[in-house]
Amino acid sequence: MKNVLIIGCGLLGSSLVRRISKKKIAKKIFIYEKSKSNTIKIKKLRLPGTIVKSLKDSVSNSDLIIFCTPTSEYKKIILKINSSILPNTLITDIGSSKIESSKIIKKTLKKGIHWTRSHPITGSEVSGPEHGKDNMFQNKWCVIIKDKETNPTHLKLINSFWKKVGSKTVIMNSEKHDKIFSITSHLPHLIAYNLVKSAQDFEKILKFNLIKYSAGGLRDFSRIAASNEIMWRDIFFDNKVNISKAIDLFIKNLKAFKKDINKKNNKSILKKLSQTKKVRTKIVKLKQDVDKPDFGRD
Repeated sequence: MKNVLIIGCGLLGSSLVRRISKKKIAKKIFIYEKSKSNTIKIKKLRLPGTIVKSLKDSVSNSDLIIFCTPTSEYKKIILKINSSILPNTLITDIGSSKIESSKIIKKTLKKGIHWTRSHPITGSEVSGPEHGKDNMFQNKWCVIIKDKETNPTHLKLINSFWKKVGSKTVIMNSEKHDKIFSITSHLPHLIAYNLVKSAQDFEKILKFNLIKYSAGGLRDFSRIAASNEIMWRDIFFDNKVNISKAIDLFIKNLKAFKKDINKKNNKSILKKLSQTKKVRTKIVKLKQDVDKPDFGRD
């Protein structure tokens, strides 16, 4: 692969720049970043890529284009690059929701161009190029979307790219992807945002200074709730049907817990608590995390 264009050089975009350079996956890396503050940071960090002010030349000279922006930016960027994309150019993204973004792509991207969608399962609550790491994708899952319109050759090439980056790949369709991540990622983030908001409301109502006592559960939820608000707004809106169903299920289970607590139903609540602990054991067994305390973990 000769040239790669990274559109959006925040946390994951800058991590890709670092990784592609380190593994020598491409000869040249183009970086397009509309944020002036991020551009200044990229220059100070001396990331191994060429910053481009215009997309026209870099698009026509790139073998692979990776969208690392919120999905709400897709339409504007596609309209800018349509006239410069060549038929054999590979296009992918790192978005966390796929059904709605697929509609934008189908409606906006010019005919004859193939976009093979990706979702690397990694990230952090912090954003910005200064937080990027060259091992961000190492041994992490990357979902690659295969739908009816997916080009088999491009699918194979995108799959190969993510493996070279260091990711473990799995292929699924858009519907399965959005259902799975509505529970495993989207709902947990929504709960985190809501819990922190509830703590803020509690603090205002009772005039208690509770933030300094947040070394337990609230501390962990506050980390998740510190994630980029634009990105998560887009995810919530894009995957609203599946997230709404996940919320309904969560409310149902929350009501069941409330009922057990009010009735002091010892047998029922102990059964729930012991069963849910098994998930943590399974996550560690699958090497999605390590079995050690996480307070202050790097």
